[in-house]
Amino acid sequence: MATPAIYDLYSKVVLEALSVSKIKLNKCRRDFMIEIFMLYLSIPSRINFLQLGRYSLFGEQRFRGQFEQGFDFFSFNKALSMPWIGNRNAVAFDPSFIPKSGKHTPGIGYFWSGCAGRALRGIEILGLSVIDADTRLSFHLDAVQTPPTNCLQDNDLSLIDWYAGVIKKHIELILSITRYVVADAYFSKKNFVDKILGCSLHLVSKLREDANLSYLSIQPKTGKRGRPAKYGGKIDFRKLNHEHFNMVVNDKGIMAYSAIVYSKSLERNILLVVELFLLKGKTIYRLLFSTDTTQTPIDVIDIYHTRFQIEFGFRDAKQFAGLENSQARSENKLNFHFNAALTTVNIAKVMQLRNPQTRENSFSMATYKILFHNTLMLSRFFRLFAINPNSIKNRQHVNELLYFGTMAA
Repeated sequence: MATPAIYDLYSKVVLEALSVSKIKLNKCRRDFMIEIFMLYLSIPSRINFLQLGRYSLFGEQRFRGQFEQGFDFFSFNKALSMPWIGNRNAVAFDPSFIPKSGKHTPGIGYFWSGCAGRALRGIEILGLSVIDADTRLSFHLDAVQTPPTNCLQDNDLSLIDWYAGVIKKHIELILSITRYVVADAYFSKKNFVDKILGCSLHLVSKLREDANLSYLSIQPKTGKRGRPAKYGGKIDFRKLNHEHFNMVVNDKGIMAYSAIVYSKSLERNILLVVELFLLKGKTIYRLLFSTDTTQTPIDVIDIYHTRFQIEFGFRDAKQFAGLENSQARSENKLNFHFNAALTTVNIAKVMQLRNPQTRENSFSMATYKILFHNTLMLSRFFRLFAINPNSIKNRQHVNELLYFGTMAA
């Protein structure tokens, strides 16, 4: 039976990424990596070892053994994504909560859940993604499981120290992509900023509305004894001094002002961008900043706004790629599962971008799940009943079965 066109495109995408990333794999491992992403795209319900064994020609024990082996997901995802990432890019990172029960899952503890608004029992992963401020694309790079609080305390580490350690661990690959990392307001802390700058990176993030910021003095020297004033007073965000702030031109209708100011909490000069919004007749503001004072203010705005695309990657992986379904009790198996689920979303995005007919459409992970599931089921039926899907009599009906669910979605 001829290989379906969707499988040809899928195999081409994965094999090219493996070739560009130069990951050394033997034939058995390479064939497994090609198969595993296809299964994650095809299985419609929970994705665990039992389900993988049911939908594959091999037993579940094969998957348990292969999941225990390591794989360089960062390099693979970098090879997948870089052809679609422009110059205005950054590496975004954000923790994501994974609900878990039981007593023997590695790293289980209480972590903050943004959906619930409180700490829940489960595990947490820190996801890193590369984002493009022009196309608003986001591609997963790597996910690392967060250790529980008691483990961090035993090693005299805070959560912020551990997050910074993950960035430092991947520093060479991050610097090969960009000099900027972007995160939400939780990471706008001095000890984290110092560690990021120590890695030759710059942070784009957000400050609290009550941040203590000061103007830089622009008064000329008087020639009198003593050091001249360094600062020109505290900033009142409701009454900005336009001698210091410049208006930022934004084609999306956002009113913003930028200036280089001094942050008391960060103990350094930063590039501040104040966004103003009119909400129910009341003017509110948002304080974005970059530790690179030479960065273009519009880049700070666009990069921070694009940061939220990482959340859509988590959402698609949870809803369609089984991110929360693994029942493994091994740290290596869990790490492989998390990254395989998130990488599957990358592959679906690249397949859409590689197809000229769908490149301009909004990305829908559900469409690819339906298409791959239909293709897998029909291939099984054709093989078992010795049906030739390429015959003139069957070709029209095969196309209807494959694409009916996709068109309905």
